[in-house]
Formats: sequence, structure tokens, C-alpha cells
Amino acid sequence: MIEKQHDDWNPQDKSVLEDQRRAYDEMREKCPVAHSEFMGWSLFSPKDITRVLDNTETYSNESKFLAIPNGMNPPVHGKYQKALVPNFAKERLARLEPCARKIAVDLLTSIQLDEDIEYVSAFATPFSIKTLCSFLGWPDQQWECLSSWVHGNQQVAFSGNPAAGIALAQLFSEHVKTNLDKHRALTRDEADVTDKLLRTKIDGVQLNDDQIVSILRNWAAGHGTVAAGLSILVFNLAQNLSLQDQLRREPSLIPKAIEEILRVDGPLVANRRLTTREVEIHGRTIPKGESISLMWISANRDPHVFNDPNHIKIERNTQDGLVWGRGIHLCLGASLARLEMQVALEELLSRTKRFELTGDKQQRAVYPSNGFVKLFLHLHRKYEP
Repeated sequence: MIEKQHDDWNPQDKSVLEDQRRAYDEMREKCPVAHSEFMGWSLFSPKDITRVLDNTETYSNESKFLAIPNGMNPPVHGKYQKALVPNFAKERLARLEPCARKIAVDLLTSIQLDEDIEYVSAFATPFSIKTLCSFLGWPDQQWECLSSWVHGNQQVAFSGNPAAGIALAQLFSEHVKTNLDKHRALTRDEADVTDKLLRTKIDGVQLNDDQIVSILRNWAAGHGTVAAGLSILVFNLAQNLSLQDQLRREPSLIPKAIEEILRVDGPLVANRRLTTREVEIHGRTIPKGESISLMWISANRDPHVFNDPNHIKIERNTQDGLVWGRGIHLCLGASLARLEMQVALEELLSRTKRFELTGDKQQRAVYPSNGFVKLFLHLHRKYEP
């Protein structure tokens, strides 16, 4: 009989959820390899995490559910990755940019300036999901359905309710397949990403509907992370008015600011791997078949990698950061996410004199996100001379 593993911490404890970054930083220093019933084995050190990411034979990314391509291992993973990469080519993103910018402008125009707003519902969520709809060639009004699924997916990840997860997956599948049928009925040349997916082949075999559902499930969940990232960026800039003003004067620095702010305050807590054999990390023996959680936030704030890690320094070299992952499972949609965040910040900064936090009602999200559920701001109108 296998003895039940002792838990070193509880990721769902109130003290952890009140300040996830602080809690993960503390675990990195006192217990870099920690077990919990909820997360399995959690790794907090960037060195340990990069070793896992670089050893795909020992640490599998394969999912028990269809998950393309993030839930696949080599060599199968490479085939799907190669087929999907062209969807994020520079030319396609260049065509998307004016659409994303119009979405941002329309949302900001609808917001009453010089008044308090709740930024997540007024901008971050609709902008990210509407941009995804534009990217896919779906009707703009479908953003609310996708947004509801993203929110429900995050709740299921925290609760671990399998029945709710199955029901949510079925709802998403039905929604995607309806859109696929509508695109097929148009019988047109490739015009958008959904058209391209319907024509994508792996080893000469066209993707079926369930495979496309799996791909888009990953992309939709990723746009929940984009919305979380936008809320984090704006929160930090609202607390740092000098940096906010600097980015208004020098918008060319916005991409570097995005990388550095998300390093300090990451939008995604962790991803998982599965051991294919028994391993030993920091003297802890982890059996074969165990789940390992890679704690991105802790890794990106390690003082052994980043000097003075809690402070935002946009001149910092962030190439050793893990905001977008690493190796073969580096975030496929990173270029799209960066584009969306850059456009969103450019438009917000150019249309305001400044923005700042209001009240004490800010509400942080909890695992698997580290963004905001609610973020209250006051946007000060930019008066032209």
C-alpha cells in the first residue's frame, strides 16, 4: 500500500489567495519543491522549472483529454505546432492590427472619461475576446458567449469540479462547431483563421471538428490570460504615474514595459507536467505519473535571476523570464497577445491625461489567474490645446 504524500502547503488557503505573489515567493525560499493535494508537486525555482521544460522525455505535457498542441509530446507535438504557427505570422497580425485598434477605440469612446469605471468589464475582457472573434472571423456579438466560457473555465480550474468541466467543454464544442458549419456554408477562399483551420492538414489528413475545438479551446483560454494581463498592466501603471507619463511621451517603450510588468506581476499562475519516471528534485523523490505544477510567477521573481525583482525597471533584460514559457511549448499565441496588449495601452495612454486607482474595491483573481476580477479606475480626460 502506497502511503499518502504529506502536504507541504495548501494553494487554496486564504493566506495564499490574499496575495499569491507573496505566498509563492515565500515558498520558493523555504520549500522550493512542495506537495499539495490540489496542485500535486509544485516547483518554485526557475532553475528547476527550466530543467523540467527542457526535458520533455521525463516531464510529459500529454493530456488525458484532446489538447492541441499544448497537451502533446514530441514528435506529434511538432507536426501540429508547425501547422498552426502560420496563423500567427507577421502578415496576418499586421492585417489584424487595425481591427484590434478599432475595437480599442470604440470601447474607449464608449467610456465616460473623468468618471470612475470598472476596467475589466468595461475594456480588458471585451477588448481581448472581441479581438479573438475578429482574428477567427466570427461575428463581433459572439464575444459575450466566449467571455462567459472563459470565466467558467477559470472557475472550474479552481474548484476542480469534473462534472462542471465536462458540461462547459460540451457547451464550448457546440458553439465552435456551429461557427465551423457557418464557415463551410460560405464556400469561399481562405479569408480568416477559421477558414485556414478548416483547410489545415496533418500528415495529409484534414483537421476534424473535434481537433479544431481543442485548438480553439486553448486560444480562448489564452485570451482570458490576455485580459488578465491587461488588468495587471493598467493596475501597475495606475500606481506608477511617472512610468505612465514616460510611456505617453515615449510609446516606443511600451513593448519593453509590457514584458517587465508581466515579469513582476504575471497573469498566469502555473502550468502542469507529468513525470514519466521517478525523479529526485532538491532531495524530494517524486514518483512516476505524478503531476508537477510549474509556478511561473515565482520563477519570474527570483532574486538570483533578476536583481531587485519586485521593482519595475523597463530597461531590464527580461530574456531569462518565463512569462511566455520556454522551449517547444513556448506560448504559440505570444505574438498575438503582445500585439493586443500594445494596441490597448497605446490607445488608453494617448486618450487620457492620466489614470489612477479609485477606492479600495480592487479584487484580485485567484488560481489559475493572477489578474483582476474588478479594477476601479478614474480616467482623466486629455484636453487638447
